[in-house]
Amino acid sequence: MDIRGGVELPAIREDIELHTSDGLTLVGELAMPLSGTPIATLVTLHPLPTHGGFMDSHIIRKAAARLPALADIAVLRFNFRGVESPRGRSDGSFGDGIDEAEDLAAAMVFVAERGLPDPWLLGWSFGTEVALKYGQRHPIAGVILLSPPLHRAKDSDVAAWADATVPVVAIIPELDDYLRPVEAAQRFAVAPNIELVNVEAGKHLWVGETQTYRVLTEIVARVNSAALPLPTTWE
Repeated sequence: MDIRGGVELPAIREDIELHTSDGLTLVGELAMPLSGTPIATLVTLHPLPTHGGFMDSHIIRKAAARLPALADIAVLRFNFRGVESPRGRSDGSFGDGIDEAEDLAAAMVFVAERGLPDPWLLGWSFGTEVALKYGQRHPIAGVILLSPPLHRAKDSDVAAWADATVPVVAIIPELDDYLRPVEAAQRFAVAPNIELVNVEAGKHLWVGETQTYRVLTEIVARVNSAALPLPTTWE
């Protein structure tokens, strides 16, 4: 079987709920390797809810569908406040990247309670803003930023990572709608420790199997490089 599109590989999948300090219940899913002992954990932060982002946004959904089996990585995904998906609707309403700080905090409490190892924040678009603004409040193993727009996250938010003791990588699409490689180099210069990966012909939404495979490869290269190269078929 070719691994592409909506293929879902074997994993232990559990519908979960997160509970925020301001009284909301967020819906989500935890996908674990069949062994039950992941090498590391991805805490995924989805794109902008007002533009269709949710826990099933395709890169996040495919990470959960593939990486527990291919790379022994646990994947936690959830809907930010006020966001609905087939899994259900999270309480509350869109917080414009401010109240979502509480959503991230609830996810990290869940990670700690479950004893999930080496949590990496994986933000995509709007999710990168949440990671940059609030990620340092939590014990994390690293940060991966997909298509960071640096809209709500200001230069001061980026500069705050200049002394980070964990790896931070920004994956920049060559043809991004919001932040392309030249501008990204300028904006991230305030934190030269942040690794910039420019993806030729990449686009903000990473549509197509070629771009999906490239993004998942970049993720696994940081989180569990021993699992590379990612297979493209499954028996």
